[in-house]
Amino acid sequence: MQKRTPDYDNVFKTMKMKHKRLFVFVINDVFDRNYPKDVKVEILPSEGYLTENETADGSKEIEEQVSDFLIRIGSEIYLLECQSYDDGSMAIRIAEYVFIVARQFATWDIGHATIPMPRFSIIYVERTDRTPKTTTITFTFPDGQTVDYQSDNVILADFTKEKIVEKRLFPYIPFYIARYEKEIASEGDIENVIEELVYFRDELVRLYQAGELSDDELIDLKGFVNTIITHITNGNKNEERLVNVMGGTIIETESERLMRVGANQGAARMIVELGQEDGLDDMAILKRLQEKIGLSEEEAEVYFKKYGKQLV
Repeated sequence: MQKRTPDYDNVFKTMKMKHKRLFVFVINDVFDRNYPKDVKVEILPSEGYLTENETADGSKEIEEQVSDFLIRIGSEIYLLECQSYDDGSMAIRIAEYVFIVARQFATWDIGHATIPMPRFSIIYVERTDRTPKTTTITFTFPDGQTVDYQSDNVILADFTKEKIVEKRLFPYIPFYIARYEKEIASEGDIENVIEELVYFRDELVRLYQAGELSDDELIDLKGFVNTIITHITNGNKNEERLVNVMGGTIIETESERLMRVGANQGAARMIVELGQEDGLDDMAILKRLQEKIGLSEEEAEVYFKKYGKQLV
């Protein structure tokens, strides 16, 4: 039985709850839509159902399954399912999900019912020889008619880092380094991983400074990346170096985040103001921000611009 990856699921589900706006461009890309980034996005309840799953010893266990991401934009319903590995049960699981959804929005009268099926797609974090390009559910009727209900899958290994940033597919960023899982987990050469992380870090900061990401979105995206890093490294020697590239923290509660952000803002403002009063140059203040608060270089620059004069 393949390893379960709850951290992947937790990151995906935390993103959908805290930052649903970031998924608008994903919907546009997957389903060929053109929604503006400020379109109203409604997260729908994911009603669970009970199903049998095979355990490692071959026995059966009953689990509640809940869809990853179910949203409504206007009159359209979208189901996105994040999957870390090839699972032969995915097609039937999607069928169960969509019927639960369709039942919520069905209309009926005497002798007739209309069941609207949502648009769906599976996002595969990793790819193997078995990863399907499409998922198809075939409905077969007693008179011999068959109807295929099909959707293209999203395979993240097909996306370059440049394409992800260009299309603003922010929810894909935390899972990007899963393609380097073997190198990271085996403590092999990670220079390519460092280069990729630096690219994403710099681009996220650039987009933040351009007003395309909020404070919370910037901090949390970097934290989501670090959560995946810590999942893959599992405490090995690569963990600290990789986490330090992105800065930020792993997933935290909202109260923890507010306390940390408030503390960082207060300390940063004091350091910048005192530094300028003491006649320190910009680089000295930036260094002090990094050393005293533990900020990354990019975070230090953000606080410096917020509380001090413009960098030269």
